[in-house]
Amino acid sequence: MRTTPHSATAAAILPLVGGAANVTSVAHCMTRLRLGLADRSLVDEGSLRALPAVLGLVDDDTYQIVLGPGTVAKVTPEFEKLVASETTEAPAIVAPTTAETAATVEPGATEAARLAARGAALKAAQRQRHATPVRLFLRRIANIFVPLIPALIGCGVIAGGNGLLLNLGWLPSLTPALAAVASGFMALIAVFVGHHTAKEFGGTPILGGAVAAVIVYAGVASVTVFGTTLTPGQGGVLGALAAALLGTYVEKWCRTWVPDTLDVLVTPTLTVLLTGLVTLYGLMYAAGAATSAIGTAATWLLSTTGVFAGLILGGLFLPLVMLGLHQALIPLHTTLIEQQGYTVLLPVLAMAGAGQVGAALAVYVRLRHDHSLRTTIRSALPAGLLGVGEPLIYGVSLPLGRPFLTACAGGAAGGAFVGLFSMLGDRIGSTAIGPSGWALFPLLAGSGGLLPTAAIYAGGLLTGYAVGFGATYFFGSFGVAGGVCEADIAVPTDTSAATDTAAPADTATPTDTAAPHAPHAPHAPEGNRTL
Repeated sequence: MRTTPHSATAAAILPLVGGAANVTSVAHCMTRLRLGLADRSLVDEGSLRALPAVLGLVDDDTYQIVLGPGTVAKVTPEFEKLVASETTEAPAIVAPTTAETAATVEPGATEAARLAARGAALKAAQRQRHATPVRLFLRRIANIFVPLIPALIGCGVIAGGNGLLLNLGWLPSLTPALAAVASGFMALIAVFVGHHTAKEFGGTPILGGAVAAVIVYAGVASVTVFGTTLTPGQGGVLGALAAALLGTYVEKWCRTWVPDTLDVLVTPTLTVLLTGLVTLYGLMYAAGAATSAIGTAATWLLSTTGVFAGLILGGLFLPLVMLGLHQALIPLHTTLIEQQGYTVLLPVLAMAGAGQVGAALAVYVRLRHDHSLRTTIRSALPAGLLGVGEPLIYGVSLPLGRPFLTACAGGAAGGAFVGLFSMLGDRIGSTAIGPSGWALFPLLAGSGGLLPTAAIYAGGLLTGYAVGFGATYFFGSFGVAGGVCEADIAVPTDTSAATDTAAPADTATPTDTAAPHAPHAPHAPEGNRTL
């Protein structure tokens, strides 16, 4: 078998996470390989950090290895192949409880062993404390929509290109075909949402898709509810999510009393029938009202309180990215795209990445003697310019502490800039979700035409860069002695320092705060990082 760089990366990662027998699940999002592990104490985090392909680690509900866009989609199938091939005869590992972990420390064990066991117990308790019902629910919602992002991006880019051709009057014979290609997925997105919802919540995926398909069926136009005729697609993805979730509970209820001999006939029939009727006579109407309210609220928010709304949204988005909870916003973006043709929230939220880039550039300028960190910034900056923030977050700003906060300030300023123009009547949006930074330009749409929309977005990016740079340059460090400044916070030697400095109490705990590439020299010792 030919070895590729991606298969080599997968092969290098597997033994460092405890081997195939320790892996209980494998998935990926846009940038991260997400692993379910039976025993996280078997992970060799130091060696994982040293792998050139690894940009960061996050110890959350799943163990997340940041590999970056594109790379993660190619490494994941190679990793899955290795796990499948090595687990055919390997015994499963049962994760120990906290009490069991403590019990494994022998009475005569060294102090280092005792401390290691204590640390493992504290991390396990912290994960349990962070697993609140709200956060777990948001993660499950994100799991439904994350697999849809590639199609949303592809169709959005095509839609944006087709809009440009229409505005220029070019290729009139081709634009109708491009419109069909770009719109086909969005017309049936409810079916995909229903399928993934049932899968995520333990139902039969095809039944989830079947009940959600009722929403987009053209024949619903002949159904009248509360004196109002339904419209195909009414309720959109929110209605599809609710319908599939209800269908999953109906299916599980049926399986509690339907005899096994009749299950294959009765359970699917009752699931589709009961859920379908409730969807038509209740969920579509209610979800339609909810989606209208979302569109109205988003438009009002930016047109009335644009500066303030942009300030808050742009300033708080980086912490959401750090926690992986930004994906819970996907249903809102998708609803706005369905309803208005673009989401007005994404360009505002994208300003957080601009603040992050500005902060990283300021660190690069001030820490001129830290060659390791400057190498990290050079390698992560291209991804940051394209809107992928994890490498800069985990490799630069979060370990340093205060630069993470000044990066948020840059994002807030950029968001306020975009919000100001929304108040003046020039709304800008994105026809798809996923990209940000410079990569968002092909997806831009707005009320004022292509060039003004692009100019406003570019102005927001420049504002985020400038404020993020300035805030970090002047306030990201302190102390002057003999003409030499010292950094506010050096790279912490353990993960709790990074978390306590920059993250709120109930957040995921990032485990990787070091530079991501093995060839780099070690960071300067704490307290010796000169500017």
